[in-house]
Amino acid sequence: MSSGAGSSGFGRKPAFLILAALALLGGALGYAQTRHASARDGPVGLFTTLPILWNEAPDVAGLIKDRDPPHWARGLIAARGRITALDTLAAPGGAGPLRQVRRLVMAQPRPLSPDENVALDDWVRGGGRVLLFADPALTEESAFSIGDPRRPQSVVLLSPILRRWGLDLRFDEGQPFGERQVRLGTGAVPVNLPGHFALLPGANCTLSDQQLVAVCRVGRGRAAVVADAEVLARDDPDGTRAQALSTLLETAFSTP
Repeated sequence: MSSGAGSSGFGRKPAFLILAALALLGGALGYAQTRHASARDGPVGLFTTLPILWNEAPDVAGLIKDRDPPHWARGLIAARGRITALDTLAAPGGAGPLRQVRRLVMAQPRPLSPDENVALDDWVRGGGRVLLFADPALTEESAFSIGDPRRPQSVVLLSPILRRWGLDLRFDEGQPFGERQVRLGTGAVPVNLPGHFALLPGANCTLSDQQLVAVCRVGRGRAAVVADAEVLARDDPDGTRAQALSTLLETAFSTP
């Protein structure tokens, strides 16, 4: 069965909290990331509804006073290059934010507008590399209730761009709830209610075990797409998630 990743639902979430937090925290965050960044590779774009750059908080004051440790994935991504947070992928006239980066992490993003679908596809075909987590049934808990625009995207809605790259995201509603491991190369990726991919005619993609990860050549670029986001859950006591994310980043960003 196909997931609900249809072409509808192209509305955009309010971004006031994100923009305010960027203005207040960007300087300090950028300094910390610069120590790990490789100037040769340039910045890494991050486009997500998950609390990776900052923890969940009811308002900007809560973000400023937050004393909880940052999400473990933030440092891992920053080690690849200075993080550039993106609130949109397109802009009037076509010169959008994607021109700032050559590598991009999209983690359970909100639905894309038609202009953003075009901008993302053009960017990848021009040589961009993207690691995309597209979870049809997000299981990570949130401090915000269902319907709150600050809550992470519960069901990914990205079928236009996935189909453009030759992928059909599907979801088995009869599978049991609970974390398990799926093999990926010599390692494994934790999943919980994952989706899986089917290849459409003309796709230039390879699939991993259980069709969890698709790696697609798109023009001169590459898209590595994961049909789950459990690997980005906040708790990672034994480093299993960090190891899996490192493997996925390498798969998406490495030179062919």
